[in-house]
Amino acid sequence: MQNAFYYNFPAIRGIQAGKEYFISMCPMRIIPKIFLFDEEELQPEIRAQRVLNKSRIPEISSYIVQNPEAYVFSALTASVDGNIEFSPASDQPVHYNLGFIKIPMDAQFIINDGQHRRAAIEAALKERPELGDETISVVFFVDLGLRRSQQMFADLNRYSIRTTKSLSLLYDYRDPYAQMAREIISEVHVFNGLTETEKSTISNRSNKLFTLSGIHNATLDLLQDKNNLDLSSQTALAIEYWNEISKNINEWQLVKKGEVSAAELRKDYIHAHAVVLSAIGKAGRTLIQCYPHDWKAKLGQLKVINWHRNNVQWEGRALIGGKISNSRNNITLMAIELKRSLGLVLSVEEECAEKAYISSKKVGLA
Repeated sequence: MQNAFYYNFPAIRGIQAGKEYFISMCPMRIIPKIFLFDEEELQPEIRAQRVLNKSRIPEISSYIVQNPEAYVFSALTASVDGNIEFSPASDQPVHYNLGFIKIPMDAQFIINDGQHRRAAIEAALKERPELGDETISVVFFVDLGLRRSQQMFADLNRYSIRTTKSLSLLYDYRDPYAQMAREIISEVHVFNGLTETEKSTISNRSNKLFTLSGIHNATLDLLQDKNNLDLSSQTALAIEYWNEISKNINEWQLVKKGEVSAAELRKDYIHAHAVVLSAIGKAGRTLIQCYPHDWKAKLGQLKVINWHRNNVQWEGRALIGGKISNSRNNITLMAIELKRSLGLVLSVEEECAEKAYISSKKVGLA
């Protein structure tokens, strides 16, 4: 019996690889209804490509709900196991590819790109039903039997590149700490002009010394317990702290003056790398807690530290096998060494981490 029930959407018709496809603006409220995600109904090989990471959904949903006047979503891409009938809007040649598509309601829809967005839309609609009248673009591909679906999933994700954290921070005007990081690199003399703002790693020949993501993370470590301060006060404190740090690390000043190249410093010293920046931030948090009025005077001890990469005490702390390691454990171990240099007491957790580190060193020597 022929299906008497259809979905009807206004659409634009296009051609790719000699095959028709259609782009339509679909109301948000129908997205969860037509794009069901029932894993039991999917073939195993298709299901395996579309396992939802459910931990991502609340984050994406909150983004929509909290930014109802500014959120941006790219198109969903779907395969349709069913016939799609296209009717031009009129007989005029200019309307040949503008019109309406009709899809049987018993057709099966598989999202090739955007399943997390679909799930997030469903969650957001429960909090803000009025979003149901807004639209998202959907690209429909006819795929009878869903034979092309697996390859389409692979092709659509083949060349996708995740934005670097530094670039995300550079362009993010919603996150107040991203804005703070940008202000810090502008106001801290040694960071200004020496910070890579697009990449989260620095090439060997780069003339940059720091990364925006490294400064951002280190500042979060510095301000971890400063929630009692408003954002403006936190920003001022961070700028003051990093300016004071730079006064006590002579090699940074040499690069700023052009007397030493950034590439040479990063090759020979550890203190411009993200692991040490974060450790300096963690140590600074304790320093300011213990000495709220004269913490600057204590930073003079940084001048006598041997920051050279060949200093054996950095192995296992900032370095693993001679290579920089940015793990949280290495940040903690590096912060412990800095806190000792500044005459600060270690926390219980840091004492445990230090004992474990010493034990591992002894095992390595045995």
